[in-house]
Amino acid sequence: MATVKIKFRPSLVQGREGTLFFQIIHNRKVRQVYTTYRVMPEEWDAEKSALSVRNNSPRVAFLMSLREKLRWDMARINRIIRMFDSGKGSYEVEDVVAEYEAYSRLYTLFNYMENVIARLKGNGKNGTAANYRSALNSFKKYNDGEDILLDSVSSDTMEGYETWLDREGVVPNTSSFYMRILRAVYNRAVDEDVIEDRRPFRHVYTGVDKTVKRALPLAEIGRIKTMDLEAYPSLDYARDMFMLSFYLRGMSFVDMAFLRKSDLREGYVAYRRRKTGRILIIAWTDEMQCILDKYPENKSGYLLPILRNPESDERHAYRNAAYIINKNLKKIGERIQSPGNISMYVARHSWASAARSKGIPLGVISEGMGHDSESTTRIYLASLEASVVDQANSLIISSI
Repeated sequence: MATVKIKFRPSLVQGREGTLFFQIIHNRKVRQVYTTYRVMPEEWDAEKSALSVRNNSPRVAFLMSLREKLRWDMARINRIIRMFDSGKGSYEVEDVVAEYEAYSRLYTLFNYMENVIARLKGNGKNGTAANYRSALNSFKKYNDGEDILLDSVSSDTMEGYETWLDREGVVPNTSSFYMRILRAVYNRAVDEDVIEDRRPFRHVYTGVDKTVKRALPLAEIGRIKTMDLEAYPSLDYARDMFMLSFYLRGMSFVDMAFLRKSDLREGYVAYRRRKTGRILIIAWTDEMQCILDKYPENKSGYLLPILRNPESDERHAYRNAAYIINKNLKKIGERIQSPGNISMYVARHSWASAARSKGIPLGVISEGMGHDSESTTRIYLASLEASVVDQANSLIISSI
């Protein structure tokens, strides 16, 4: 069985930091693995082969952090040794060194996550890959771009990241979203036997808070509808997309963006919700057509003037369009002195609120919005005729 010790090599220049390295011995062969860690001679206890940390030292925090890193590195090498010892064949000390160096290159959080993102893209899961990229970029910003090894991800690391997110003003649900992605990557590494599970996420929040949704009253929707925005084309366009979402029973922006011309037939829009996969059918009204007629016909196969360039990256174009529209809707909200931010999602929630204020049954609202959760379908009717929902929609539109 191989053995490993931490050693210190002093600098040839007096008063300069020396280098820490690992000495691995197996079958009477000795190899060194040098680290990037540097300490002063008085900070090393040769008898104990350990760091000497004095409370009055100005480098206490640095030395304590370094002690933790050495502990992780030692554990990593010992894990590799155990792996070779449990194997059927013999091994040399060079094999241990090579495995350790390969691990240090491949199994960093950034590299491993990049590989996961590449696999997701290869499987056509571009949306999930984009979410993983957002989480990775956020953690990189927190850690000043410095990569860490997967088995160095600790509870302290994640708690520190959570605290940083809070200081940056990131809302709890977004923070939890990043944590769940990082946890999924970490668990994948555990499943692939890359690391041992040290449960680094046990003290951070990974739940989902119930978001506070704000619906606009019908009177405010009416003010938005009648605003004179002819001199402000960008605001006018954002308002049109907001109203179109409202008219379309609170259709989500992603479903609006990807509506195809072929989805509009014989006075009805029939489409499949991206979130739930359900097929919804909505009567196409004069109000909807009036908005569509304001814009040149889309040269792509899409119905609405959102994704207009068939050669572009559609997902990027959709996200960019959503960002710009929501930014301009916020400006519209400031113009009418709305107490909260207006966004495309507010149109969806406002339709549901308006429907409820008109006494429309909750089952009709649920069907109209295409809800498909078990909690909803158990409580409300499983299916309603499209004409009932369309009558409800006509009632809402005529109230503006």
